[in-house]
Amino acid sequence: MRLIGLLVILVVSFVLAPLVAEAQQAEKVYRIGFLGTASASAQAKRVEALRAGLRDLGYVEGKNIVIEFRWAEGRSDRLQDLAAELVRLKVDVLVTGGTPGILAAKQATRTIPIVMAGSGDAVATGLVASLARPGGNITGSTDSIPELMAKLLELLKEIMPRTRRVAVLIAPSNPSRASVFKAMKGTAGSLKVELQEFETRDPSEFESAFSRMAKSRVDAVVVTTDYLFNDNVTAIADLAAKKRLPSAGAKAFAEAGGLIGYGLNFSDMYRRAAYFVDKILKGVKPEDLPVQQPTKFELVINLRTAKALGLTIPQTLLLRADQVIE
Repeated sequence: MRLIGLLVILVVSFVLAPLVAEAQQAEKVYRIGFLGTASASAQAKRVEALRAGLRDLGYVEGKNIVIEFRWAEGRSDRLQDLAAELVRLKVDVLVTGGTPGILAAKQATRTIPIVMAGSGDAVATGLVASLARPGGNITGSTDSIPELMAKLLELLKEIMPRTRRVAVLIAPSNPSRASVFKAMKGTAGSLKVELQEFETRDPSEFESAFSRMAKSRVDAVVVTTDYLFNDNVTAIADLAAKKRLPSAGAKAFAEAGGLIGYGLNFSDMYRRAAYFVDKILKGVKPEDLPVQQPTKFELVINLRTAKALGLTIPQTLLLRADQVIE
């Protein structure tokens, strides 16, 4: 009888063990760190996209995940300390977007997995060894910001064939600055366009930068991609309009009043970040997750701004646009 009882116990244990293990796994609450380069309100759409992506994969806040947020409020000097805070919380994975934020996270930890929700040329800036084999603790999505900025020059030239001098609004602290300007200079040479850089370190310098552009008699301005500019698109678009400068920038820039917007849908990239988070939480190492590049880019033309500047947008360009603001 004792033998039978022992056998029953062994059988029951064998059957129940996987169920108990599964229940314990289901009860585990993962902690996700989110390093925001801007404010919570400025990045609300991106955060919601990440949350939606996580929900689609079965993650529910308060049930099996907790998201710890830290916001730099547009101050790059705060990123390192905020990243260190998230590391001290021992998060299971850290999510951030933009080269400055990712660099801060990389400096804070070489062990906690980091998911990039978009960065400017992750290989050129040294964030990863290669796209196929990122190495280290970083993976996610990278974009082609240098090529996108060069494309904006082509679009401006298409609208205004006589364009000869273009201002480039740039943040000197952005690690992608060199690769961006290199790509733009290559395109500018083929278009016979001269580029002139105008640096700004914070919003208080926008007004003086545009005043200098006007004095330099540039024909147009390209607003490069940087979280400083991304979080102040309306203010920059207003200044371009005030100085009657045709302007080009990211998709959101045209939506805020700029003439041309071309680039990525950043909300899609943050939603995609959930895929990498899921893989990592399930045990896949970041070094084994190839870095992805977006394949879809959106063109936005603001006809209201064009009319205010007295410009006629070629019909061929309007037909190529994903969005026309009238």
